[in-house]
Amino acid sequence: MTALQDLGVSSQHVVGANAAPRWLHPGAWWVWALGLATAASRTTNPLLLLLLIAAAAVVVRARRPAAAWARSFSFFLVLGAMVIVIRVVTQVIFGTGANGPLLFTLPEIGLPDFMAGVTIGGAVYLGDVVLGFIDGLRLATLLICIGSATALAPPARMLKSVPAALYELGVAVVVALTFTPQLINDTVRVRSALRLRGRSTRGLRGWWSAAMPVVHGSLERSVALAAAMDSRGYGRQADVPASVRRATQAVLLLGFAGVLLGLYGTLSGGEAARLGPPLIVVGVSLAAVGLTLAGRRQVRSSYRPDPWGLPEWLVAGSGVATATVFVVAALQPSSAATWQLAPLSVPSVSFALLAACLVAMLPAAVAPPVPQAVQR
Repeated sequence: MTALQDLGVSSQHVVGANAAPRWLHPGAWWVWALGLATAASRTTNPLLLLLLIAAAAVVVRARRPAAAWARSFSFFLVLGAMVIVIRVVTQVIFGTGANGPLLFTLPEIGLPDFMAGVTIGGAVYLGDVVLGFIDGLRLATLLICIGSATALAPPARMLKSVPAALYELGVAVVVALTFTPQLINDTVRVRSALRLRGRSTRGLRGWWSAAMPVVHGSLERSVALAAAMDSRGYGRQADVPASVRRATQAVLLLGFAGVLLGLYGTLSGGEAARLGPPLIVVGVSLAAVGLTLAGRRQVRSSYRPDPWGLPEWLVAGSGVATATVFVVAALQPSSAATWQLAPLSVPSVSFALLAACLVAMLPAAVAPPVPQAVQR
């Protein structure tokens, strides 16, 4: 590292195991995770979905700090498994397809005439089970990708990089996203205290004994958070003329509308796909101008903001590259990203999509290691 500094290379531009331990910019982790989530939303191939989950698990395993909030990834894995089971059971009960061989027959419940087209029970085919599994796996992959971002970067650090105009909204989102890690931390702490006192933590009675202290601690933390936000002047704004405020709101609305229309055109395909990218560029430009103008109303500062160096570009670029490959593959008429359910066939994986999943694992090697103080 000394030789690199002598050559004028900063430690924040070194990637891999040779990089100095530091926190990666949380925005890079969130861009990477949203890229994986976008890729998962554009495929119905179970092999690709499992590869995306594996990529998220590998990166979290390599770069997750030994902090209480980092344990939320296992919670999202369990939540994803529950989503798959619930979706399969729902599809079996309300299944309407007749694809594949007949598996079994459930007792059918008659419904009123105004609910025509809805059936409960009856014949269950293999296509119903497979369709429910694919839908549940896609939703579970989305949840796991978001869970990987919360495990790798605490949402509170994201507030340092949020534009001033979105600071209040960012605080609300951070409070919502930290609910799961805090709940897990409180549950582990209370159950440990119960075991030290010789009380059982197994079964329904054990969970009920831990539930009340957890709820009590959550209420106390909410009151303390509200008092801290009030004492720090949360919600105060600078004096801005009404004309500037109205112009800022108009520019923001036009920018966000352009981004939404551009995304809809890009993802829908056809003739609208040609207008998608230009609308996205125009919308992002207007939104940036609006956020800059709206930032003048906020009075805040940032202490020691996180740097954005080469590791951040590589981590964010891996997520964007993965999403781009999956989106382009989904637009093709016959692609490995789409699994044909009628008739049922064995899913296949193309070289480009497999390479995209491997690129998604790149942060495990290029992201700087976590500071040792946090690992201990």
